[in-house]
Amino acid sequence: MTERQPYTPATHLIFGAIIAGFVIEIRTGAWRNPEILAELGAIIASRVFEDGQYWRLISAMFLHGDGTIRGDLLHLGFNLFALWQLGRLFEMMFGTRRFVLIYFVTGIVASITSLLHNAGPSVGASGAIFGILGAFIFSIRRSPRFRHERWARGIVQQLLFWIVANIAIGFTMPQIDMAAHFGGLIAGLILGATLPQKSQAVIDVRALD
Repeated sequence: MTERQPYTPATHLIFGAIIAGFVIEIRTGAWRNPEILAELGAIIASRVFEDGQYWRLISAMFLHGDGTIRGDLLHLGFNLFALWQLGRLFEMMFGTRRFVLIYFVTGIVASITSLLHNAGPSVGASGAIFGILGAFIFSIRRSPRFRHERWARGIVQQLLFWIVANIAIGFTMPQIDMAAHFGGLIAGLILGATLPQKSQAVIDVRALD
């Protein structure tokens, strides 16, 4: 009998929505044309402030690319991998509602910080993923259940390493939206440190392998 996989519906739905967004990019040619990508829902200051297109703060989270095919694929692949690894584990440990709340709140905050600090259009789910990274740290450290587990403390150490590593990489690549990353990360740290904690069930992290 195969081991039952953990139930993580939100991560699967978001994962699928990001793939669907990229399929639309391919069908419309947006993955090779930044102007079409902008029309699909990238964050553009003038469209948000002057035309009131606030929906772009969310739609941009489901689009990926930097105007080149190679950049699109790298951007998409990295974020999907990070979402699949972090999202499922966070959702399994702390619940679907908490995951959805943190993902979208931090993603919107990341979009706002990107909007305020960048002149050009921006897209990507990395701000929300950084939000989950930040929230994960304090969620574990404040958890009555997981803060005493050695494997959970090991997760915190890995999260800190990946935050530092990704920030360092980001400063070497000008096309990476560091404003969005920092906005999502700080929002995630705040939510992880302030949201009420609930008791969590014992889980087997091997179920995610």
